Amino acid sequence: MAELLQLLIYGIVTGGIYALGAIGISLIFAILRFAHFAHGDLMTVGAYLALSAAAILGLPLGGAFALAALLTAGIAVLIDRLLYRRLRASGAVVLLISSFGVALILRSLVQLLWGPETQVYETAITPPWRLGELRIRPVHVAILTICLLLVSALHLFLTRSRTGKAMRAMADDPDLARVSGIATERVVVWTWLLGGGLAALAGMFLALDTRLHPLLGWNVLLPLFAAALVGGIGNVYGAIAGGLVLGVASELSTLVLPAVYKPAVAFAAIVVVLVVRPRGLLGGR
Repeated sequence: MAELLQLLIYGIVTGGIYALGAIGISLIFAILRFAHFAHGDLMTVGAYLALSAAAILGLPLGGAFALAALLTAGIAVLIDRLLYRRLRASGAVVLLISSFGVALILRSLVQLLWGPETQVYETAITPPWRLGELRIRPVHVAILTICLLLVSALHLFLTRSRTGKAMRAMADDPDLARVSGIATERVVVWTWLLGGGLAALAGMFLALDTRLHPLLGWNVLLPLFAAALVGGIGNVYGAIAGGLVLGVASELSTLVLPAVYKPAVAFAAIVVVLVVRPRGLLGGR
């Protein structure tokens, strides 16, 4: 029972990280109608920018994370302005293929600028809290708390702000939103800002929980898409639910399978959802 509860805690933390990444994928799919395969490498870029902000500028880890999230959001907007905007009329397949190219470029830049070696954030080593036989790492509590705050803030933004309502309208019907007077290009910019910023934070939290290396984001791209599909692609709340489900499932799978098979759980989840419920748990596109 203690082992089961310990894995459940790890799964919830992993699920929170997956949820942040999957939200960006769902937002981009809902607004721009294509699968962004460079999303994982945006996570990597954000994680390395935080490393540089802490090492070069001497910022505390929280300040480095905030600065890196803003910079990554700006990079996401810049990529859209320079590339994706010019290709939107060509269709979703062209955008999808171009995102593969962007992923390769970002990954190569990371290797050129920071090197291929595995690195870690410099943090104070804090012993885990013990609750009976359970061990709870303070960093896990911090990650989960920030994830909850970010998800709550996103919910308020989408439901209460004028821009958030415009994003929901464009996700439902972009043509109707355009003729209704909604500034669609402004909505697109906000989509990339939110998607890029959340991707960066997901990458930083993943690096904080594990290790930082150039394939950090690429290695979790399949679980991120699986989380978005399980919850319902294009549905932000579905991405949150899918991330938690997939995070818990992947950790619990180690009870019967070696840890190396965790990616297989994500692949199996995609297959099951596409066969049984193609629109996902909460209904997507």
